[in-house]
Amino acid sequence: MKRYEVESLVKTFVIFFTFLEILLSVIFWQEYKRSMEQFSSKVQLEMKLCAYSSLCDGLSSSIVDGNQTKHDLSYHKNNFYSYYRVNDSVVKVVYPTQKYNALKESLKYDIIKRFLIYTIIYMIITLLFALYALRPIRQAIILNEEFAKDILHDFNTPISSMKINFRMLKKEIGVNQKIDRIETNIETIISLQNNLQIFLKGLHNQADRFDIYVLVKNRIAYFQTLYNTITYISEVDNCIVITNKDAFTRILDNLLSNAGKYNKPNGEVKVYFQHNKLVVEDTGNGIKNPSMVFKRYYKEQDRGIGIGLHIVKKLCDELHLKIKVKSKEGVGTKMIIDLSSIV
Repeated sequence: MKRYEVESLVKTFVIFFTFLEILLSVIFWQEYKRSMEQFSSKVQLEMKLCAYSSLCDGLSSSIVDGNQTKHDLSYHKNNFYSYYRVNDSVVKVVYPTQKYNALKESLKYDIIKRFLIYTIIYMIITLLFALYALRPIRQAIILNEEFAKDILHDFNTPISSMKINFRMLKKEIGVNQKIDRIETNIETIISLQNNLQIFLKGLHNQADRFDIYVLVKNRIAYFQTLYNTITYISEVDNCIVITNKDAFTRILDNLLSNAGKYNKPNGEVKVYFQHNKLVVEDTGNGIKNPSMVFKRYYKEQDRGIGIGLHIVKKLCDELHLKIKVKSKEGVGTKMIIDLSSIV
């Protein structure tokens, strides 16, 4: 199961199980109170039988001062007792505390045991219900993902054909800026394709050792060509990290792409370190609702489809990296990734 499927399963399970457990707790609490009342009545009945018929199994009785009157069960000196008038005498019946507590604990143990058994049964039922409820949704998600994967696969042939033909065309006519821009746009399409593939397939558990300085330098060179009116600046020093390089490259590409795409004319994008944090800062228009930018399909511009930063957050979570955004309208945006766990 993928993370969002597990999350859906857990939420469904917790909500339904909590409801059943509350209901079960109320039922057993009522049963416990009723059982305690029945137990108290049973104790008094045993004492009464002891007083009137001398059937005193584990109890003791004695004749006391006739002025004593009958009253309810009382406690004194580690024993329970009660008075009963029998003919012209008053009989005091004593119920040992040890026996009373043993029977009471046995009753409580029986109720708790049955409560736990029912809890386990309800837990199994809830899990089966959650799996059953998730099944049609999961089938629909799998169907959509397979459809998207097939489309992405079919894109490979025309894209590869275009790249080959543009290379042949450059050999025939030489260097041409228009062809270079088209090739750059094709690389952008491939980058988006890679984003969607990671979004659909998830990450492979692999850890690569690489220098962020080299990676940032190469990616900035690429995006400088793509957004030639924007000035990209790298102030990153050599820093070796161990993590999934493909995923980290996707994160960096999305941030650099957004910083260029939504920047002001002749704006600036700066990448630098700050206390084991990688910062991508731009001079764009800023973000109105920074807390919303990582949500899927959220966007504040007409351009894009609103999944780029959602994929960034998803990949950061997969790599156990913390990311936060600081933005001010009219000033720009800072995307800050904490690299402490991978340096």
